[in-house]
Amino acid sequence: MALLRPASLVFSVRRHDPELVVPAKPTPRESKTLSDIDDQDGHRFQIRGLHIYRCNASMQGKDPVRVIREALAKALVFYYPFAGRIKEGPNRKLMVDCTGEGALFIEADADFTLEEFGGSLYPPFPCFKDLLCEPTGSNDLLNSPVLQIQVTRLKCGGFIFAHRFNHTMSDAVGLIQFMSAMGEIARGAVAPSIPPVWERHLLNARDPPLITCEHHEYFHSTATIGTIMPTDNLVHHSFFFGPTQISALKRQISDNLCCSTFDILTACIWRCRTIAMKLGPDEDVRLICIVNARHKFNPPLPLGYYGNALGYPAALTTAGELSKKPLEYAVKLVKEAKAKATEEYMKSTADLMVSRGRPNVNTARSFLVSDLSRARFREVDFGWGKAEFGGPSNCTEIVSFYIPSKNKEGKEGIAVPVCLPASVMESFVKEINSTLADDEATGP
Repeated sequence: MALLRPASLVFSVRRHDPELVVPAKPTPRESKTLSDIDDQDGHRFQIRGLHIYRCNASMQGKDPVRVIREALAKALVFYYPFAGRIKEGPNRKLMVDCTGEGALFIEADADFTLEEFGGSLYPPFPCFKDLLCEPTGSNDLLNSPVLQIQVTRLKCGGFIFAHRFNHTMSDAVGLIQFMSAMGEIARGAVAPSIPPVWERHLLNARDPPLITCEHHEYFHSTATIGTIMPTDNLVHHSFFFGPTQISALKRQISDNLCCSTFDILTACIWRCRTIAMKLGPDEDVRLICIVNARHKFNPPLPLGYYGNALGYPAALTTAGELSKKPLEYAVKLVKEAKAKATEEYMKSTADLMVSRGRPNVNTARSFLVSDLSRARFREVDFGWGKAEFGGPSNCTEIVSFYIPSKNKEGKEGIAVPVCLPASVMESFVKEINSTLADDEATGP
């Protein structure tokens, strides 16, 4: 059931020199501290993704590069921290120096059409480095542009909007909020319909810090820290799960166990992945659910809050238990992990960050899942309509994203990019097909 595209698409991209787009009007010159959820180790990297748009006859004569560049400058008036630079203070505390220096912007043209991509549009995008050219030194965490955008015109009249964000500034919800504001302004609005809210103090540690919850996601045993898989010979594939596949999985669960599509899909992938990795039966394995906790607070975080509000609740078991027990066992673990993401859990996480030096999650024998099926990436509209694809450009060997997508027959479902060593991927596909049993799945 792997989704494939031709791997040999050859094309060229002609890029203009990078430029800095500054806010269209003067903005406050100040320093703004990030929250204790924002600046943990696990967020100290760049998020990369892209939006793909088809030609729209109603926009004939409009240049997407010019429209988006102007919208960016106007949006930065409201989201002026994105025009600043990240600095690090005492005790590794991060802050934004709102200098107004601007976001990095690149104009480009490519000599191919969307049709030449072949089939459905989904990660991995092997040409991504051409669609987001990152100048040397521009992707450093500190003292570099917080945001980079490259707009590439295509021969067919469509275009690709590729982007890179410093994760310490925003999560997916905050990122889409900013992009949606750009889209509204591109379509003629004078201000975003949802005003941005900073208020990062709402996710700071308490005084004094008090860790009240169990945090398996940050616990490091005496085992080697890091992925236990070799990182050479990695292969990337996306797998499509539509209603047929989800129904096939749910038929294996007791009628009295209520579970969502996320629950059953995550349980299936985690279990099949663990079996394919051929771990020792007594080795610990973790599932880490990346949860948007905005509505876990009472009252909820303010509408317009664009900082990180992510929790990483974990389920912990052994490879033997997960592999040998029925799929329902894994489903229950997924549900239990999600239920941990409460307001108190988020406060305990912030306290843990301050108390223990802002640790990263434990990636040893861990699988992280981020559900972007409701993140509305495809809804970002610069005037050309909804994107054909919107979301991350790829995944890693420990993280997968759930991305709303269509298969080649046009059926709606979820695309799941997976990255594994080639030998493990082969076993993983066999396990997925075996779990789906009577589905029409075929391997990559």
